[in-house]
Amino acid sequence: MFVLLLIVILGLAFYHFYTHYGRRGKMINKLPGPKIIPLLGNSHLFQGSPADVWNVIRKLNKQYSRLWRVWLGHYPTVNLYHPDDAEILLSSMKYIEKSKEYDFLHPWLKTGLLTSTGKKWQTRRKMLTPAFHFSVLKEFLDIFDEHSKILVEHLKSHGDESVHDIVPIFTKYTLNTICETAMGTSLHDSDTQDDTYRNALHHLVEILYYRAFRPWLAADWIFNLFSKGGLFNQYLMMLHKFSTNIINERKEFHEQTGDRHLKSIISSDTSTNIAYDGIKSRKKRMAMLDHLIAAQKFGDQIDDDGIREEVDTFIFEGHDTTSMGMCFVLLMLSEHKEIQDQAREEVDMVLNEMNDKIGTAEIQQLNYLEQCIKETLRLYPSVPLISRHLHTDLQLENYLIPAGCSADLHIYDLHRNPNFWPDPEKFDPDRFSPDRSQKRHPYSFVPFSAGPRNCIGQKFAMMELKTYMAHILHKFILEPVDYSKDIIINSDLVIRPAVPIRVKFTARVK
Repeated sequence: MFVLLLIVILGLAFYHFYTHYGRRGKMINKLPGPKIIPLLGNSHLFQGSPADVWNVIRKLNKQYSRLWRVWLGHYPTVNLYHPDDAEILLSSMKYIEKSKEYDFLHPWLKTGLLTSTGKKWQTRRKMLTPAFHFSVLKEFLDIFDEHSKILVEHLKSHGDESVHDIVPIFTKYTLNTICETAMGTSLHDSDTQDDTYRNALHHLVEILYYRAFRPWLAADWIFNLFSKGGLFNQYLMMLHKFSTNIINERKEFHEQTGDRHLKSIISSDTSTNIAYDGIKSRKKRMAMLDHLIAAQKFGDQIDDDGIREEVDTFIFEGHDTTSMGMCFVLLMLSEHKEIQDQAREEVDMVLNEMNDKIGTAEIQQLNYLEQCIKETLRLYPSVPLISRHLHTDLQLENYLIPAGCSADLHIYDLHRNPNFWPDPEKFDPDRFSPDRSQKRHPYSFVPFSAGPRNCIGQKFAMMELKTYMAHILHKFILEPVDYSKDIIINSDLVIRPAVPIRVKFTARVK
């Protein structure tokens, strides 16, 4: 027994020495950061609730002026939030691989566009880029417009004055929107399936974040011994069932139409990119999913698992980030009446001329509304953190970060840096006027990331946000019930309130 104990102690001592006294460990420990506990590193700092973890990270970002390092067990992470450092990290093709923490997403998203790297990422990016071409997005505007009006009617059905927790409402409508645009599938008649997906997603992501800060759960076989491992696998099955049903429905449509619409994608014949389903008598636009099916059918470039990993990725990223953006835009406009009135005046001018219809010309005229959206994304970026694995050393302006660790860029704190954003807590859409935007550091505002791995759907998201917000402002006066100063935020893959965000909607009398 004594010998066994001695072996364990010596093994742990060697492990600690190897981790902290090799080249990587020595360089990392020269960086500023909280005190390290042997073996655990700094894991003990992140064992609270998701809201506690969020607050700990904000506190550390304020405590250290430029960057700080943290150890989660044996693995180090360097935390960044300065635009100069963001530019070096994001603009280089050397650092496009996502960090080890993204490995926890692999059972769900596999190695789709979000998590893949190297040749696979480049191939998928090239394959999917045409699905977000402006000519395709123009066709999606009809769907944005339609869903926005359905939402408006839903809100009106509760009376001339009503108070709503807007998070579940907007999550539902953005999920419907991404499925009909990018997947070509309508969920209007699938409320149960819709609710199951959103509930499973919420709980699965909670478990992912719980696991990420507990290095002793990194091994799958250990994680699966715990109750959260079993729950994770249950939620995973629900999410994959949802995406598989969408893929099968779309493949069935193409089989019924003899694949003629898929052939138009291969031949780049954009004139036939709107098809008609004879069964439902409904327009069937050639969506992102169609590009994947065409690549499989005619190019053998992707298999069934590859299609599903991209569908899972885009359903998640395409609705959750946008819904959170919408919720915070509504919250900020409700709190700032003069800004809300100014945005509404612009919206009324555009919509009154077009009989409440938003097309490509109209969306481009909503300049002040876009400034309001951008200012909201500055304060509440939908993705508050992105992380990269460093295969080679990263030379920043003031520090050399060694290979073999993660670099986390905290977009939330970067967007509130007072050196680049005077009075950073103030909601001021005029920050994004053309004159003031030209003088700003190009990497001080990166709500959709930047560089070669920027968000492929950022134009899609902005068009959707503007369309929904325009219709709501046109039909309602917004008043706050809950205030931004009281909103508690959870650490999550996307920015997520831990409490309801309630807004009062008063129908406008015309």
